Amino acid sequence: MRSDLGWRLDPAVTFLNHGSYGACPVPVLAAQRALRDRMEAEPVRFLAGDLRGLLDAARLEVAAFLGADPDGLAFVPNATTGVNTILQSLRFEPGDELLTNDHEYNATINAMRAAARRDGAQVVVAQIPFPIADPGAALEGILAAVTARTRLVLASQVTSPTALVLPVAELVAELDRRGIDTLVDGAHAPGMVPLDLEALGAAYWTGNGHKWLCGPKGSAVLWVRADRRERIHPLVVSHGANDPLTDRSRFRAEFDWTGTADPTACLALPAAIDWMAASAPDGGGWPAIMAANHTLLLAGRDRIAEALGVAPSAPDSMLGSMAALPVPGLGDDAAAEDLERRLATEDGIQVPIGGWPARAARVGGDLQRILIRISAQRYNEPADYDRLAEALVKRLGRP
Repeated sequence: MRSDLGWRLDPAVTFLNHGSYGACPVPVLAAQRALRDRMEAEPVRFLAGDLRGLLDAARLEVAAFLGADPDGLAFVPNATTGVNTILQSLRFEPGDELLTNDHEYNATINAMRAAARRDGAQVVVAQIPFPIADPGAALEGILAAVTARTRLVLASQVTSPTALVLPVAELVAELDRRGIDTLVDGAHAPGMVPLDLEALGAAYWTGNGHKWLCGPKGSAVLWVRADRRERIHPLVVSHGANDPLTDRSRFRAEFDWTGTADPTACLALPAAIDWMAASAPDGGGWPAIMAANHTLLLAGRDRIAEALGVAPSAPDSMLGSMAALPVPGLGDDAAAEDLERRLATEDGIQVPIGGWPARAARVGGDLQRILIRISAQRYNEPADYDRLAEALVKRLGRP
């Protein structure tokens, strides 16, 4: 793993798990530290005086990167909070259906089940094949589960366990035609795939800043379409609920202050966007970063697939900077956890290995297969995937 590109990652560790918690470059951490030092030097002036303007400035730059109306953008700690914010703001009727699919994130399905229990609704889990042949199979799988009682659909832009780039634009358009709102979990999307939230047109979208944007931990955004903003409120009710508004909407007033916290992670997102763009190959900005990560990812996937003796699980067009592959011979979650632990502690390789579907999405509790998920980021190189391939051959006894 290259150590000359500005990250603090341990050079003794082959880090192939950017997808879980990201990694923040040193210059971005320095920008956050400068903001934190400014806050601690004069907390009252910073939090009660300067913060509103700083949030507005950061919101403008992040919104421009996302192709979003800044008035609909709120900063939240993570995408899971964004999903919970929407589900806790909405109300459903007994018998209503909240639709998701079996490639979704365990935490967000848990959040859907909690909202359904509260209102007497139910969660329906659509089936999407994996391995998968084309985006149409994902679209067909989700739409086949839509009924007259479907009130909300949650779908990831990039799935966490299987690393698929789902056809969310087509999905949103079709659901909107049927009068059904979509909550897009874009946890992995910012910095991995091109974004234009206005064109996407989803009712709700949330994404992380700490993953592929390489922002600090605790930075994420929630975006709500203009015609849905009045019904959405933060999880914490604070001063914004009765702020005498002069220059901002109730939506912004409520989300910009939910109590005393450290806002510097979100305020540092513009620094992450700018620094990453400046570090791109051949001065190509974010499009070059996404393209380079994608190219490296495909080469790495092929190397690991060869070592495991399996075929790629998805077409190249359905992958961004992550890929998941089945691990033959592992039958349960405990075996997956053991292999992941051994790779980390004995081989110095960080890579996630786990069961799919996630526990909350398993129909009848059945585990379908164990998957290994690799990532590709600017600090990775082909030799990283060679090391993982060799370790897997050694651990699994393959030729």
